[in-house]
Amino acid sequence: MSSPHAASAFRRLVRLACLLAALLLPGVAAAQAPLTVEPTTVEDPRPVVATVESVREVEARARIAGTLTRLTVREGDAVTTGQVIALVVDPKHPLQLAALDARLGALDAQRHQASLELDRTRALRTTGAATQARLDEATTAVQVLDGQIAASRAEREVLVQQQREGEVLAPQGGRVLTVRGSVGAVTMPGETIATIATDNYVLRLRLPERHARFLHAGDAVSVGGRGLSGGAPLGQGRIVLVYPELQQGQVVADAEVAGLGDFFVGERVHVTIPADRRQAIVIPRRYLITGPGVDMVKLASGALVPVQRGPMHGQDNIEILSGLAAGDVLVQP
Repeated sequence: MSSPHAASAFRRLVRLACLLAALLLPGVAAAQAPLTVEPTTVEDPRPVVATVESVREVEARARIAGTLTRLTVREGDAVTTGQVIALVVDPKHPLQLAALDARLGALDAQRHQASLELDRTRALRTTGAATQARLDEATTAVQVLDGQIAASRAEREVLVQQQREGEVLAPQGGRVLTVRGSVGAVTMPGETIATIATDNYVLRLRLPERHARFLHAGDAVSVGGRGLSGGAPLGQGRIVLVYPELQQGQVVADAEVAGLGDFFVGERVHVTIPADRRQAIVIPRRYLITGPGVDMVKLASGALVPVQRGPMHGQDNIEILSGLAAGDVLVQP
């Protein structure tokens, strides 16, 4: 009785013989399309982890010294450009405004009195009862008071503008990352009240520097689902910027992809990038003859050549690691 190993070997030989017979039968073979083997550039994809980051972070700062009396946002809130997010009040401003208003009231009264005096002097001058010098003095007094009133009003406008500058505005629209101020705290001019991430988000990649020469702006990347737990893939994105400076032995690049608007800043996402480019022989899968334990291709001369296949490139192309050389002509079985 034959051993199991001998029976298995016999079955493999039978399958191979059937395959060869099918190839050599003229009625079974399909119309052959010659293909000249040529090396082509292929990309080796590499999975990496990217971080969702804002293209730009801006700071909302206090413009005057005073006390923070109102804070209308918290971390995570969406803000628009110019939105009032806090209010800083200087307690001296109301007192200064009251003093200026009182001064303006007094100057208005003086101006009214000087205007009446000017009118009387003009009337007396027409009759010759008043001298020209007295008329000039009355006119000058009115002009001086007009100047003082204008200066006081300008001073008041400056003070009102300083009060308006107590409003802390969002420089750009986006989401609030951090709030550093607290109600009741004393603030100084230029002090940061909140940090805002702008609405534009990118995936920031950090790779070992050996990949630096393979990354280029415009390269396509495949983006996985939200977070490290997976989920529905976001789809295809593109590298928009490769930073020219290495940071701690890493090359940094930014990729754009749709659908990042509701992500957390700092959230991590799986991304597949073209990490290497090399020359390889890639043929359509239809030219490959898959047999039991051996893969072959058929040359235009009719010879069958065993080959070692590698990874797939796309849906229909397969890389050949050995068995073929540039210039070989293949026919489709």
